[in-house]
Amino acid sequence: MNRLQETSDVPLAERMRPRSLDQVLGQEHLIGPGRILFRAVQSGRIFSVIFWGPPGSGKTTLAKLIGEYTKLPFHAFSAVTSGVKELRQVIEKSKITAARLGKPTILFVDEIHRFNKAQQDAFLPHVESGLIVLIGATTQNPSFEVIAPLLSRARVMVLHSLGSDELKAIIYRALNDKEWGLGRLEIQIMPEAIDHIVNCSWGDARVALNNLEMVVYFVLDAQKTQKIRIDLKCVETALSRKALLYDKDGEEHFNSISAFHKSLRGSDEQASIYWLYRMLLAGEDPLYIGRRMIRFAAEDVGLADPHALQIALAAFESWQKMGPPEAEVVLAEAAAYLASAPKSNALYLAEKSVKEEIERSGPQPVPLHLRNAPTQLMKRVGYGRGYRYPHNYQDGWVAQAYLPKNVRNRVFYRPTNRGFEREIRKRIEERKKT
Repeated sequence: MNRLQETSDVPLAERMRPRSLDQVLGQEHLIGPGRILFRAVQSGRIFSVIFWGPPGSGKTTLAKLIGEYTKLPFHAFSAVTSGVKELRQVIEKSKITAARLGKPTILFVDEIHRFNKAQQDAFLPHVESGLIVLIGATTQNPSFEVIAPLLSRARVMVLHSLGSDELKAIIYRALNDKEWGLGRLEIQIMPEAIDHIVNCSWGDARVALNNLEMVVYFVLDAQKTQKIRIDLKCVETALSRKALLYDKDGEEHFNSISAFHKSLRGSDEQASIYWLYRMLLAGEDPLYIGRRMIRFAAEDVGLADPHALQIALAAFESWQKMGPPEAEVVLAEAAAYLASAPKSNALYLAEKSVKEEIERSGPQPVPLHLRNAPTQLMKRVGYGRGYRYPHNYQDGWVAQAYLPKNVRNRVFYRPTNRGFEREIRKRIEERKKT
């Protein structure tokens, strides 16, 4: 048994969980001085809240700290392993506590999105009565996964993935902490080794500390010495991930995303997938890549293939819900689809054209016949007069002007003959003939 094993059998990530609000990194918008959660926790007047954020962003940590700061009875409850029966037991204990101490109980529900509607309904009366203060944690959009009555009684607070600086600070804290971390070991670690650990952690503090612990175990077993030296090669070997030349804030970042974008635009599926994985393996933010694909779907594919935008959006949401490594292939699926899709930048050109026209001609008045007329005065001055309701005509269409008078003959959107835009172009031309 080595010295690290003697320290504790508890994982490093759990030992290094922040024990005060000032130790929590990366969520200053919630717990910075004067911010709403900071003030609520410090005052002890806490409210029901649902923390929505990616794995390792601090949802569980914040929930536990709220319990520590407020000194309220605290029950942790997992939606994965527990059900309504266990919930009823917690509620009964909360009633006893409320009767004896006159205090509510904090009920922390991890992965609250795993509960179905009926199970979530079970919380409602007790949240409403003030018997429990609900703290939920979820990696998925609460708007879709949490019932509306519960959402209306709790504040949703969004947590962000941790940045490189925050992850480095967490790693250095673990390396220097002699009581809970690795400070009792004589560890010399190279900056590039820490950079690689961070790049392999996807903004997740727990993964970063697990990676660090794995590397230290690996080097301890290999070097058989009290003084541990960790370089980039050690980290690459321990994590089975080779570091790639990449600077997420520098030229290589922009070169790679440019190559990816141009490969998609050039309909080269092989190169698109190559540049995608070059960025992923180098530690690029997958959601940044996802956002670029969403923009690409509208800018370079457009209505030549209306499904492209749906697929890009689905890939982005899949990463939010699953994360690595499962969602990597979903991004690859989207990249291959976008590359193979017919291309059109007609909407992008329309966007530029219409912005230029609005800038040039200013705010042109809305034609009278298109204006709504909710009052008699508006009707008397001509609002809505002469408007023809398309559904009253054959094929649901009638010729009438919709653009302001001074720009009536301008054409902004010119669909191509590629993909579905061929059909759109045909429809436009047919309407011109009538």
